[in-house]
Parts: sequence; structure tokens; C-alpha cells
Amino acid sequence: MSTIRTEKNLQGITTAHPDGIGGSPLRPDGILKVKGEFAYSSDMWHENMLWGMALRSPHAHAKIVSVDITEAVRHPGVEAVMTYEDIPGSKFYGLEIKDQPALAMGKIRYHGEAIAIVAADHPETARRALAKIKVEYEILPTITTEEQCLDPETYGYVHEPAEYKGHASGNVVHSQKVVYGQGVTDEVRALADVVIKGDYVVGMQDQAFLGPESGLAVPAEDGGVDLYIATQWLHVDREQIAPVLGLPENKVRLTLAGVGGAFGGREDLSMQIHACLLAQRTGKPVKIVYSREESFFGHVHRHPAKLSYEHGATRDGKLVYCDARIVLDGGAYASASPAVVGNAASLGMGPYEVPNVNMLAVALYSNNPSCGAMRGFGAVQACFAYEAQMDKLAAELNMDPVELRQINAVEQGSIMPTGQEIDAPAPVADLLRRVKALPLPPALDTTHLDVRDIPGALSNTSHGEGIVRGVGYAVGIKNVGFSEGFDDYSTARVRLEVIGGEPVAMVHTAMAEVGQGGVTVHGQIARTELGVEQVTIHPANTEVGSAGSTSASRQTYMTGGAVKLACEAVRNELVALGRKRYGWDYNDLSLVGGKVVSASAGALVPIADLLGDSAIDLTREHHHRPTVPFDKETGQGFGHVQYTFCAHRAVVDVDVELGLVKVVELAAAQDVGKALNPLSVVGQIQGGSTQGLGLAVMEEIVVKDGKVRNPSFTDYLIPTILDTPPMPVEVLELADEHAPYGLRGVGEAPTLSSTPAVVAAIRQATGLALNRVPVRPEHLTGTGE
Repeated sequence: MSTIRTEKNLQGITTAHPDGIGGSPLRPDGILKVKGEFAYSSDMWHENMLWGMALRSPHAHAKIVSVDITEAVRHPGVEAVMTYEDIPGSKFYGLEIKDQPALAMGKIRYHGEAIAIVAADHPETARRALAKIKVEYEILPTITTEEQCLDPETYGYVHEPAEYKGHASGNVVHSQKVVYGQGVTDEVRALADVVIKGDYVVGMQDQAFLGPESGLAVPAEDGGVDLYIATQWLHVDREQIAPVLGLPENKVRLTLAGVGGAFGGREDLSMQIHACLLAQRTGKPVKIVYSREESFFGHVHRHPAKLSYEHGATRDGKLVYCDARIVLDGGAYASASPAVVGNAASLGMGPYEVPNVNMLAVALYSNNPSCGAMRGFGAVQACFAYEAQMDKLAAELNMDPVELRQINAVEQGSIMPTGQEIDAPAPVADLLRRVKALPLPPALDTTHLDVRDIPGALSNTSHGEGIVRGVGYAVGIKNVGFSEGFDDYSTARVRLEVIGGEPVAMVHTAMAEVGQGGVTVHGQIARTELGVEQVTIHPANTEVGSAGSTSASRQTYMTGGAVKLACEAVRNELVALGRKRYGWDYNDLSLVGGKVVSASAGALVPIADLLGDSAIDLTREHHHRPTVPFDKETGQGFGHVQYTFCAHRAVVDVDVELGLVKVVELAAAQDVGKALNPLSVVGQIQGGSTQGLGLAVMEEIVVKDGKVRNPSFTDYLIPTILDTPPMPVEVLELADEHAPYGLRGVGEAPTLSSTPAVVAAIRQATGLALNRVPVRPEHLTGTGE
């Protein structure tokens, strides 16, 4: 079930079209994907193509004493073997900080780090060649715990101090304080009637996209390279690749290949540099496709976190203060950790008015796997903790947990702990009211049990004994777009011409389509703004300006905004042509149904007649309003361009004897500003909810002494169709006047509140504290931590 409820709309949409803004046209790639006919990056082929592969470290921390590639080079069918010594340009790259070697240089910092790469005529040949590379290691003690990371004088440095180059201190990648009101002093604490404390742990979650990393690098006649790649940000990939190859950026050309999911895991580089290096070295096309196991080593994950929260409140439930500390394990390299810290700190109080705040968020270097961007980006970890605190506080006050949240909910005009005013609708209390008012699913009928309704019954471990039902609520706050002074922009090129007697619009951006539906929305915008039926989407590549990353729930806002601007510019030029040719003096011209129309005079002329043999081809950039970095010591500043909110109600059945959980229903309510494509919006909310469900009860990369213990879909579990419950969704459209069409980013917010809602429901069913996710059976039966 899903419901769209429009409370308020911005005016100014040029024209209505069934496949324009507000419609839900079919995705152009949808049928192909359902039928298994869509070409993903791993399906690419080229004549004389070689296969690339990397040798990865079996250790988490070690010195590389020697690397002998002699036998690998001699292996029949092998055309190149490369180590860091063979890299022609810079040896380092990085998303924000260039601290990661393209191939390990003298030291291993995490389990699975790449040491050497091979190009061969067949993947099995490459595997056999890798086995012939002899590496001598000197094993070093791993630095994996918070205690070890924060005491480098005793336990050591992940990177030597000289390597930090001013971006870090010791093993601390980045830290951010937020101090608001009076901070948290003894005097402030004395104002609270009730104090609630809690320590929380969030495990390391993987993006678990179904299409493993892959791509094809093709050497070009000009000495450059063309890379066909599944990624999230073509231009920032190029910025990192070109220096390593020793090439100018204009000789490194990227084209988006078919992407099998991303969720942040493709924002960093994986095999891009390796494929390009091998193609450059051999002069032949080189394809790399990760195995599933290699994929777990080849991309970043969600930061595991330890969180300590203390809330003080009055007897009537009003929050007085919050004192919090968030420690994120960033792993071996920085990746996006600084930005993740900024999000965790600035959003760590949740969507609540807290008059006095003291927050510290830090990310640490360790010998654990590198962590970076994943859907929710620092706000997920914080949401689990502050929502658990709200439930604890409600229980202490003997108050309804939804009512407590509503009493403290932010609204338009509220001031965030960073000092930033929320200057758009913030219907937090209403979202909670809506999910609470939804009908509850029917009670489990214990007299006529269907095995599909019983936790664990499909595996024949239970027949319905010991089942208890629980209901839980949660709400979260997430930023949209890039923050803290980043000049976030997107570029779009739109061409309008006549083909076969009909006006046709072509939209060209570098947006990475990773499943979010941008290729559909861009066509909808063009149809709406230009009044044409036929719209083609040009393949995304670096021939056009950057579209930024497909992350931070920003693409519809930013690249959609750029498409809108480019379409408006094309429309204005077309109308100007008509004024010049026909002397129109109307001020109410628009494009509708392939014609130039005046509201007062009706249809004036077909667009095709006005254009003739000419074409209008224009490019525009869309920048959101500026933000500023947070003050390092106080966290104050206008750091985020937009906030988005989602609330969940979870209903679960728990077999308390076996520790098994079945999520019966996961309902959501979210304000999206304007649903440009309602069907896609609901799909995003349900998809984000499912990933949050996974973190709640099953998804975790198990790391021991720095080593990944479950790099497979056999042992790393993700929700299947049997684990995914009905998901009723209510969508509000409360326009943000600062955004194109009044829209609000959608994709990340449901990932926040779904996790704590599910865990809250399990707590209500069992009476257990459950301060860690994912919740495992042993946590419910008392046999685990």
C-alpha cells in the first residue's frame, strides 16, 4: 500500500504531460533488467581483450619485505605484471585525501589490499599467474580497537606521522565538535529531572550490490585511455585516475557502463586504476571483473560505530540537554570519513529541539577494512542511538514513545544544534502521527498457522512456539546534497531539434544511473519544460561537465535542477526565435503538445515548424545555495542545504525461545517536497527501508584481528523477498521553496529510521535492552554479548 498526500505545491510547472513531472512512466531500462537482457559492465567485451586481476594481501598489517614476480611474468598467456614500481605517475589517490597507494608500497594496512596486478589472455591464466607471485611479509601487530587507535605511542600508527601531511592527528582521521546553548555543564544537568544514558554499537554493513565491480579500459591512439565503468561519479574518478597514469585529464575519458547497484560503495575507486594501468602497459583492452569475495575487499563499507549518549529531560518530557560521543572506525584509508564525521556530528541530536548540546564525533584510522560512503552516510549510526534513547526516556517517564518524540520534534523555524535554522517544512510530528494511525496488521492466528508467517518456520526450526509481537517507532533526519562549503553543482546539456518531422529533445549529463531512476526523471523534466513527446537520454560520460556523485540524495535535486535550467534556456531561445520571426508580443507563451502556445491566443505554431532545420543546443550548471564549513570547535555554521525526514513503524514477531525475528510490517511516512515520479519515490522509500531492516537483524561484515571472516553472500546475509514485509508508505508533498519544483531528496532518509524502528519493536516484544545492531539470535536468547 502506498498513498501520496499533497499538502502544498509550488506553482510554475510549465505544462502537464502524462509522462512529465508527477507521472510515473516506465523506466527505459526496467523491462531489460527484469528479463535479464540489460548489459551490465561485467558483460562488456572487446576484440583482443585481456583479463586483469589483482594479488591481495592475506594479512591486515604487515611490512612487504620482497615481491618476486619472475615466475608470473614467464607464465604462458601473461602480458603484464605490475607492482607500485611500475606506476608511471602519482603512486597515491583518494576521494578526499590522497592517502591510498594504487598498489601497496612497502606496507600492508588492511586485509585484501592490492599488491600486484596481472593482465593475461584468460581469467584462469591470470589466477595461475597471481599464484606464482612470491611475497615475503613481516607480520605487524594489528591496530583495530578504539583503545589502540587512540594510543598510537603504545600501539603504533596506521600511517606514520610524516604521512599525515596535516590532515590528521595520530590515528584520528577527522573530528568534529558541536556545542550549542550552554553546552552540557553541571548547572545544565541540574535542570533535568530525568537522566538517561546509553552505550550503543553499530556493526559494519556492506552495500551488497548484486553487480560486482567491473569495467573495461581501452587504450587510445592519442596515448590516452577510454574507460567504460560502473561508478557513481565519473569526473571524480577521472581526477584520481589521470595523475596515477601520468596523463592529463583530457586523455582519460570515462563512459558509464551498466551499474548493478551502488549505495555508496562505488563512490571510491576499486579496479579503475588497475584496469587503466594494465591497458596502458599492454596497449590492449583490459577487462576486470571482481569475484564476489574480492568485491567485499575491493570497496569501502559503512563505518562501524560506538556511540555514547546522555539525555536529560524534565518530567513533562521536554529535552534539556544531550551529551554525546560518536566514534567511527574509518579503517586503513580516509575515503569519505571526514564528511561522514561532519554528518554524524551535525545530525547526531536527531530531529529534536535540544537546547543544550555537547557532541564529539571522530573517525579513526585502523587496520580494519576501509569505510566510507554508504546510504545514510553517518546519520544512520547516530539515528540508532538517539532513537534508542527516546524509547528509554519514554519508558522512564511512563510516556507514549510517539508522544515524547512529538513533544520535542523540530518544525519549520527550529534551530539545529549547528545554529542553522530549518527554513523549509519539517513535519516530524505529523509523520509520526501518520505512521501511528495506520491500521495494524492482523494478529497472528495461532489456531491456523501458515508456516510463512512464523519466524524460522520455513527452515523447519519452529512451529509457532514462544512467539511474541512487538511494535516500535522511529524518526530520523538526513541532509541532502554536499555540505560544509562544498561547491555542489551539476551540468546538463539539452538539444532540441526536428527529426522525422517531430521535435525531439536530447538530454546529456554525466549522472551515474545506479538504479535511482534519474534517466526517467530527466525525460520527465524535458517533456514538462519543452512540451515535447520524444526525449532521448545521451549516455553519461565525461564529454559533458560534471554531474557530481550519485549520492547524498542529490541527483534529482542537482542534476534534475540542471536539466530544468537547460530546458528553460532552450525554451526561452525558441520563444525568442518566434518573437523575432512572427512578432509575437504575448507574455504568456509556453510549449505544450509540440506547439508554442499562448494562454490568451491558443496554439501559435508547431515547434517543428519554428525550428525547421536548425537546432538549439545549450548547457547549464545548477548550483545549490552556498553552505559553509562547521566551526571546528563549536560545530556552528550553515552546513547543510536541505533536510529530509522519514518516520517508521515496525511490527515484528519474535520467537523468544529460538531468538528468531520476522518483520511483519514496516510502514513509513516521508515528506518528499514534490514527487516528480511517485512510483519511483515509493520504490526508493521501500528500498531504503529494506536496507535498514537488514542492518537491524542480519547484515554485518564480521572482522576479527583485522581480517574479514564472511566475504560471501553465503555468510553475509541480506534481506530476500521472504524477509521483506509489506511496506505501507504515506508520501507528503510539502514544497521546499529553495529546491527545483520544491522537491526534497528521498533515497537516504528511510534507511535511517527503519533500523531503530525494527529494533524498538523487538525490544517491546522481549523487554531486552538490545543496544547493538544487527540483533542476532544469541542476543535474544541470552547466549551472546
